[in-house]
Amino acid sequence: MRKNHLKPVAAVTGCLALAATLSACGGSSAASDEKVVTVYSADGLKGENGDGWYDKVFKDFEKKTGIKVKYVEGGSGEMVQRAVREKSNTQADVLVTLPPFIQQADSKGLLAAYAPAGSDKVDGADKAADSKWTSVVNNYFGFIYNKKELKSAPATWEELLDGKFKNKIQYSTPGVAGDGTAVLIKAMHDFGGKEPAMAYLKKLQANNVGPSASTGKLAPKVDKGELLAANGDVQMNFAQSKDMPNLGIWFPAKQGGKSTTFALPYAAGLVDKAPHTANGKKLLDFMLSEQAQKDVSAVGGGFSARKDVKGTDANAIELAELMDGVEVFEPDWSDIGTNLDSYVGAWKSATGS
Repeated sequence: MRKNHLKPVAAVTGCLALAATLSACGGSSAASDEKVVTVYSADGLKGENGDGWYDKVFKDFEKKTGIKVKYVEGGSGEMVQRAVREKSNTQADVLVTLPPFIQQADSKGLLAAYAPAGSDKVDGADKAADSKWTSVVNNYFGFIYNKKELKSAPATWEELLDGKFKNKIQYSTPGVAGDGTAVLIKAMHDFGGKEPAMAYLKKLQANNVGPSASTGKLAPKVDKGELLAANGDVQMNFAQSKDMPNLGIWFPAKQGGKSTTFALPYAAGLVDKAPHTANGKKLLDFMLSEQAQKDVSAVGGGFSARKDVKGTDANAIELAELMDGVEVFEPDWSDIGTNLDSYVGAWKSATGS
């Protein structure tokens, strides 16, 4: 989830994802009845080899409805910023980002209320009370390490300060990337507040390569041994590990404390004044359908957003084992949404970024 640049991706139908003006394959106008739907999304759910959850869901959706999906991915923050710039000429129909950016999108008036079919099966903490957004894939924040170079994962944050990690650690940019912002959230939780968290991150900067434009691009570097540790999230890194055998997922603890994480779901909302509102609603319904939710673990390596859909596939079993014993806390998203700029500012000051 999490680039500060936009990466247009060819839709599964062969259309190019978003040009300067949106048009369907064949050049038809962007009329409200056009058989197309445009998705702006944080990265992580589309497979590098066309084998991700989005790839299957979009293909199945088009087969069922005849509606083509145009897809654009980038960092959560960048997706919101782009949608803000386009408010007078809305281009996206569906917006998918990580917290706190979905809340930020709502606060900026980007989202329209819509409760997709199946959203009544989503936990109350994973959707907006006013139906402005709902989680479609549950996920958790995590870190990755190179299993070949390190005999075991670093147990604590403090271990990352060791000299052997000099220029071997990197994390994505807080305030722009969802997973980068998650580094701040977890550090503030584990260290007991903003000041001690920033004091730690200031020390970590001695080993840090520097901010990364993309969380997803850190995994190949870790797999190759260019980095020993980096941030990420369970769903994305679990999916990547199928092609990157040296990737290991871990959850740092403060020295003397427990390994912790928090839910970092992919949350989807209908864009206000979308050019294809009806199609956007149909896609949201489809994403939360029982079959699509079963595919979350089997295909996407994530966790179903619906409480009534429990994965029984091999991935689901492996994911459950990975999360066993890890303490899951619930961030104060309201506080984070309100104070995000000040937290990012404190991080920039502490690290000189």
